[in-house]
Amino acid sequence: MTRYLVVIEHGDTSYGAYVPDLPGCVAVGETQEEVRELIHEAIALHIEALREAGLPIPKASSEGEYVQLEAA
Repeated sequence: MTRYLVVIEHGDTSYGAYVPDLPGCVAVGETQEEVRELIHEAIALHIEALREAGLPIPKASSEGEYVQLEAA
């Protein structure tokens, strides 16, 4: 099983998600829950399309971390 980092961003009216290790794999939803479901589906479809095209499946290599700072 492979775990890919998913970045979720909150926009003015929606949430967006992308996978740094799978360029072009993105999703947009009205809520965090919706965008999480959609990016999960997008990852599965993206990997399926790569396999069908005979292309390599990128290895998961991205990591994430929160950094906490005092307010300026």
